[in-house]
Amino acid sequence: MKLSERIQHAWYYGHPALSLLWPLEMLYRSVVQRKRARFLSGDSATYRAPVPVIVVGNITVGGTGKTPLILWLIEQCRAQGVRVGVVSRGYGARPAHFPWTVSATDTAEQAGDEPLLIVQRSGVPLVIAPERAQAVQQLLAEHSLDIILSDDGLQHYGLARDLELVLIDAARGLGNQRCLPAGPLREPAERLQSVDAVLLNGAEQDSGNGFAMRLQPAELVHVRSGRREPLSYFPAQQKMHAVAGIGNPQRFFKTLEGLNWQPIAHAFADHAEFTAQDLQFDDDLPVVMTEKDAVKCRGFAADHCWYLQVAAQPSPAFSDWFAEQLKRLLTDSF
Repeated sequence: MKLSERIQHAWYYGHPALSLLWPLEMLYRSVVQRKRARFLSGDSATYRAPVPVIVVGNITVGGTGKTPLILWLIEQCRAQGVRVGVVSRGYGARPAHFPWTVSATDTAEQAGDEPLLIVQRSGVPLVIAPERAQAVQQLLAEHSLDIILSDDGLQHYGLARDLELVLIDAARGLGNQRCLPAGPLREPAERLQSVDAVLLNGAEQDSGNGFAMRLQPAELVHVRSGRREPLSYFPAQQKMHAVAGIGNPQRFFKTLEGLNWQPIAHAFADHAEFTAQDLQFDDDLPVVMTEKDAVKCRGFAADHCWYLQVAAQPSPAFSDWFAEQLKRLLTDSF
């Protein structure tokens, strides 16, 4: 088991050595709480955009399904005739400069895997920059927009926000509910009391803890050509190599098992930079990866490489709630 996997296992299943990290956890808590206190008091420099900003984030380290939710939110905005744009940090991106307007023809090295995926799937205007305020300013300079979605900016208090949506993996929850480095939390658990909505990815139904959301497998896409096939393209009990460089690769592997396939799991670090050798195995079985990984592998993927496209499906109650919030935000902004 890799070191990162052992750490995450300890966060969610316990390990006595974590007690030694209590001093560092207290220091971390103090820093993040002071940072939020300055934001709430108005003492820190915060940019407020001239249009509403919706932040989609989490309080845990690791993947919770933010990118599929961003794509769903884009669709909902457009269905209401709302002009929407997206800003992102662009984790791991190496463009010529920041801020950077992402194009569908960029490479993942330039734009970052998640921003590139979002642009290629939706064509939405999207700007990346470590400072989200700079990204918003460039986005508004280039496009006439009604609303902006901030991808993974919950703890980025340099940007004022009008709505905060937080995703939590329903199966893993908040782990031991301790902050970094003794646990998976970026902010103390009580931070959830101040957000506007919590979505539980993988939950079957809404609860007092939040709205339910599921990631629904949609179709198989050939990595190199973009050819699309139904999920029935692979028969039941099909063996395959499953490749995932995401925050929670086990969720992807379980999804493949839920489709009645037999994945051979190959977990990589989140945002891993793949090579052709990473996709080569000593057999002729198909290779199935996540869409986030596929944007980095299109240039060298072999003919037997596919990715599974998924779509976020929030509960009807959340859909109704978000429609009302969208109406309120746009009314208040005029």
